[in-house]
Amino acid sequence: MKGLFSNLKGDFFGGITAGIVALPLALAFGVSSGLGPSAGLYGAIFIGFFAALFGGTNTQISGPTAPMTAVSMVVVAGIVAANKGDVNQALPAILTVFLLAGLIQILLGVLKLGNYIRYIPYPVVSGFMTAIGIIIIVTQILPSLGYYPLEDKELLEKYRPRAQEVVLENILKDEAEEGILVLEDFKETIRRANYISEEDVMKEAKILAANDSSGVIGTIKVLPKALGNINFLELFLALGTILIIYGFKKITTAVPSTLVALVVMTLVAILFNFDYKPIAKIPDGFPIPKLEIITEFKLGAITPYIFAAITLSLLGAIDSLLTSLVADNMTKTKHQPNKELVGQGIGNSIAALFGGIPGAGATIRTVVNIQSGGKTRLSGMIAGLLLLVTLLLLGPIASTIPAAVLAGILITVGIGVIDYKGLKAIPSLPKDLDFGWIKISSEVMVMFVVMILSAVWNLVYAVGIGFIIASLMFMKQIGNLTAQRSSVKTLSQKKSWADQIGIPENLKEEVFVKYVKGPLFFGSTEEFENLAAKIPATATTVIFRFGRMQYIDQSGLYTLLRVIQDLQKAKIKVLFVNLLKQPRYMMERIDVIPDVVAEEFIFENFDECKEWITANVRDVV
Repeated sequence: MKGLFSNLKGDFFGGITAGIVALPLALAFGVSSGLGPSAGLYGAIFIGFFAALFGGTNTQISGPTAPMTAVSMVVVAGIVAANKGDVNQALPAILTVFLLAGLIQILLGVLKLGNYIRYIPYPVVSGFMTAIGIIIIVTQILPSLGYYPLEDKELLEKYRPRAQEVVLENILKDEAEEGILVLEDFKETIRRANYISEEDVMKEAKILAANDSSGVIGTIKVLPKALGNINFLELFLALGTILIIYGFKKITTAVPSTLVALVVMTLVAILFNFDYKPIAKIPDGFPIPKLEIITEFKLGAITPYIFAAITLSLLGAIDSLLTSLVADNMTKTKHQPNKELVGQGIGNSIAALFGGIPGAGATIRTVVNIQSGGKTRLSGMIAGLLLLVTLLLLGPIASTIPAAVLAGILITVGIGVIDYKGLKAIPSLPKDLDFGWIKISSEVMVMFVVMILSAVWNLVYAVGIGFIIASLMFMKQIGNLTAQRSSVKTLSQKKSWADQIGIPENLKEEVFVKYVKGPLFFGSTEEFENLAAKIPATATTVIFRFGRMQYIDQSGLYTLLRVIQDLQKAKIKVLFVNLLKQPRYMMERIDVIPDVVAEEFIFENFDECKEWITANVRDVV
């Protein structure tokens, strides 16, 4: 505890400043997620406090972030749609997915997998981050224009016929589950249909409209209608917010420009008595645990979203550990990655229990904390407590913030999330893929695949597909590199390595050397077999030089076995030179050594092999 209070003044100012920066973003991310501003605030409070308390990065400030919110938005939209558009009905399943993501993060830390998170390919991360920026910007266009599809009576009217069909289908489904033979007797169907109200039809119409107008594609669909119904007052609030955020930074960075924009534009809207749309009401008092996560738990409700929970946990891990690296560089310290994952998991789990959205280590807030004097985990705990005090004292006031102001804040967040470094590098990356008249870099292709699929289809699946493509590309490149470096050569004095000099020249048609340079794995087995096929019929002895083959997997092992057996069938003697530890261990596991290649034909160096060749190989005339 002594270390916790060793920098009390600096941690106090660091935590207060970081908390102030986090406030408007927490509210905005909550609205963007679909669960409302209170969910964002709860997430910032509990993740911020508990991730700091249990984490492995002293100066880390955690809370809802743009990437985590973008994935959360997909989860929320999917589960709400599956629950007929009722957020309250969907909430237990949503929070259970968030809780599961936190528990997975704890497991990652306990299993000490934190050191492996950095192996996620950069093109996947780059494409994902740029897609998130695009999603946030595009989806905030409608609230910035003051257009809300679910409040457009003309739009909802277009969905009335489909809504009536859905309501009738639901009646028929209910009857089928109850065993009523509707094809023989429609009396029950007609009776139930008489109870359908206009409210029921319009509720279904709103669900259909919400589904069709959500995401990037949905926004683009209704954008023409939004442009024809612009609320210029809301547009003024959004544009004013954006201008203040960028303009105030040029005056000073001592005060967060996001907070200044939030306060100024909210005051303008209130003082001038604008008729604006406020954000959802923030509940009064201390957050209450959502025990329905436990009491109303249904495995079937979350099963389709388990992969989404895994994605959230991995994304949060990447986001947090990257921020930890930034903190290390600024403070000249070293974080504990596995402990950090446990801390983030605990924070996300507790936040889910109280109805908060998931989050991660936030780079900007962490940098602000360090610059303001924060040095220990106390700073992150103070930031969380400040947000709790704000909730308890200013909750009703915060509920008066215009929705258009938060939309403007989110647009600037989206602009900042886009990976400009990755985009700028596109022209300079080597074009290693050839599609006829089109040549493109494999890394650029992965980045665009992830970016496009994330923006227009599904964030979760896009990351998985991008990771698979990037992994396959990497394996192909390593396989090609291994093949290019490996070779089959004679013992000709001019081409030989230095230790091969001294073997009789007359044996050059009988003895061949197969150089294996690089790992022999499933991505390079075909090239390995092709090289083996180049060994001429005159050969009586083949030497495998394994000094530069550090690794062999099961595919490579069985390919090597097949090649050796083919050579031995052709009456060709096989010798091994400088066999390294891992490949030898693998060969011994399946008895390649000593059953196929005896110990007497395995040499520690080429000098020993050379003596054996001189004594045992004869020139075949």
